[in-house]
Amino acid sequence: MSAKTRLGNLPRPLGPSPTRRSLLGAGLAGGALLLTGCATGGSGSPGTRKLAESASATLTGKITIWSWDVAAKAMKRLGKTFEQAHPGTTIEVVDIGYENAYDKITVGLGAGSGLPDVLTLEAHKVPGYIGNFPGALVDLTSRADGLKEKYPQSVWKTVSDAKGHVFALPWDSGPCALFYRRDHFQQAGVDPATLATWDDYVTAGAKLKAATGKKLLILDSKKDSTFSLLLQQQGQGWFTDGKVAVATPAAERALTLLKRLVDADLVDFEDGWDGLVSATHDGKASTTPTAAWWDGTLTGDLADLSGKYGVVPLPAFDAGGCRTSNSGGSVLCVPSQSKNPELAWAFAEFLLADKGNQVSMMKQEGLFPAYLPALDDPYFQQPSPYYADQPAMKLFAELARSIPTIERTTDDTKAGDIVTTAVNTVLHNGADPGTALRSAARQIATATGRQTVG
Repeated sequence: MSAKTRLGNLPRPLGPSPTRRSLLGAGLAGGALLLTGCATGGSGSPGTRKLAESASATLTGKITIWSWDVAAKAMKRLGKTFEQAHPGTTIEVVDIGYENAYDKITVGLGAGSGLPDVLTLEAHKVPGYIGNFPGALVDLTSRADGLKEKYPQSVWKTVSDAKGHVFALPWDSGPCALFYRRDHFQQAGVDPATLATWDDYVTAGAKLKAATGKKLLILDSKKDSTFSLLLQQQGQGWFTDGKVAVATPAAERALTLLKRLVDADLVDFEDGWDGLVSATHDGKASTTPTAAWWDGTLTGDLADLSGKYGVVPLPAFDAGGCRTSNSGGSVLCVPSQSKNPELAWAFAEFLLADKGNQVSMMKQEGLFPAYLPALDDPYFQQPSPYYADQPAMKLFAELARSIPTIERTTDDTKAGDIVTTAVNTVLHNGADPGTALRSAARQIATATGRQTVG
């Protein structure tokens, strides 16, 4: 199955990807839900619902969950296990498909009705929904806060608001590394272990191209996501302390690197996901800097390339610097419309804060766990025949613990669209990176009413 339809597995700001919260009163299992405060905003929500400090003694009733593809498949499978452990409960999973998922979710949030008990969201969507639809998601802090240390800080930040209130539980994450073609590197006489910095990477790219005729990497011709990956690797997002930060030295350094690769004719531009998969299969490029979920595409759609791939950490910007980033990831949240939020939370916790279940979903559905205890399972130490017996998932498990934490805001999507245009002018029209980013920063500031850094 193509990883195109995996959760959170495509370029952001939702890039060509499967991208990416009222009801007061009764119908609450065991009376475990409390209502507090008043909220205003896009959802018209009358209040923010909070889970009580302690769980209901008995779980009963039914919940409905919206999801898609392998995530829906995983929940259907484990939902049966949950029902057996809790007689009298029913878990209904509805695969709503990815294409129109966010249209349906956004309409439901705006209307204050029509949503299920549990929603699947891509992680980067959460801050926007929290900010734009206040009160539309159940505040899970009383139960979830005790799980905080069991997830990477970078992941936990995406499910929390500025005051630390938790509105979702992390599912999978996207630690990044460099997938490389063993045969290309051997032909060129390049040792992938020597790619300590991005300068090393560019130098190796020239050698690889001279020896094999292949480009170094593939970029999406219309909506590149590698720039945001490189920016997060340096510990930065589109905003810093609430200010627009796309014209910073880190941003300029990232975009200059991409332009350098293009100018050296080391980039193969392709259209969208299908173009990426096809070009990868045809061996048009020697490396792919991306997340752990790419393994699902390689081992599933490109199984005939078994033995030809290896994985090393991302090159760093400076020797000894950070060698990973994040791309993708997903969460489960409970809309305030839920008729059974207590059961909704119980199932989310069962699914996402349980080592055995998380490992099970990695094995069977390829969903890389955000839950850190799962990464200690022996499964992640096993050699993989596809990678010539390299224990590739061991590397990703190690990298997942050191993903840089970046700031998320309600304006990320708006900023990302403007940045995409700026990146395209540099990569396709030869514009100066600094000039393009400063122009983008001014546009974002105007569009969001925020100040710029510096």
